[in-house]
Amino acid sequence: MHIALDAMGGDYAPGPIVAGAVQAISQDGDLRVTLVGDEAQIQPLLDQFGRSDRLGVFHCSQAIGMEESPTVGLRRKPDNSISRCWQLLAQARVDGIVSAGNTGAMVAGGLMSRRFLAGVERPGIATIMPTMRGPCLILDVGANIYPKATHLYQYGVMGLIYARHILKKENPSIGLINVGSEDGKGPELHRITADLFNKFPIKGSYKGNVEGRDIHRGSVDVVICDGFVGNVILKVCEGITEFILKVVAREISESLTVERDKGINTLTNLAQKYHYSEFGGAPLLGIDGICIVCHGSSDDRAIRNALAVAARHARAGLNQLITKELESQQQHLSLASI
Repeated sequence: MHIALDAMGGDYAPGPIVAGAVQAISQDGDLRVTLVGDEAQIQPLLDQFGRSDRLGVFHCSQAIGMEESPTVGLRRKPDNSISRCWQLLAQARVDGIVSAGNTGAMVAGGLMSRRFLAGVERPGIATIMPTMRGPCLILDVGANIYPKATHLYQYGVMGLIYARHILKKENPSIGLINVGSEDGKGPELHRITADLFNKFPIKGSYKGNVEGRDIHRGSVDVVICDGFVGNVILKVCEGITEFILKVVAREISESLTVERDKGINTLTNLAQKYHYSEFGGAPLLGIDGICIVCHGSSDDRAIRNALAVAARHARAGLNQLITKELESQQQHLSLASI
């Protein structure tokens, strides 16, 4: 299993990126990682964290900053680490790519490569969200803010495959995020998408419209939305989680005496369990290959887990399963290319 890792991507790169790669290969004896970036910065870190014959370096001279325009950065900096990761994937020299760099550039690089799975018109970023009934998948959370109804339908197919084979949901259910649960709610895009799900049932249970509050209740296993709404949901949930944990920790610290340390330790463990770094990163589904997009502030633990996620997806044959399901739906979608 060979993964290309963008060593220059992220708020704190390359230090925690290299450290995470070293940790990942120490945990997975069948994993190889190629660090893509400035060799002059990477080599001293390998001396510090540890070298291995399963850790390689692919030198490139440029990196796209987190605040740069994705398309401008890709055009003006052809030797950037994100483009080189996509190049390695396009040449089939690696099984997957991982980056905590500029998300827009990662998605744009995938669109420029045109390495889409058969039957996929636009890839989407998926993320796992904890709920009262176990994890659920939200798709899309930032790759496609102007989707067509067929894109959202394809996200439903990919999301159900992911839920069934990665989240191990025996009979996953799917819902379309909307401003109300009643039929006919929302703009035209949502009504057309709902009509596609109703007309062309996929191998899962379509529950219709769901609201934002239904996500953490675990009402469905897969939540479908456009990239703008999905990204807002993701960032709001991150902020609320951080806020609640800090408020509760402060209340415990101020009100308890004997049991205070125990309570704070419990909250600390809870915060670590649901922190984004524990989930590693979000897969860009619909790409012919494995692509994991990480949080910009990813630390070494997040990178280690992202590499583990990439390897797990590749070993599960996720893309082959998605392609097979999409092929069975292709006739429906060609009749309703909306």
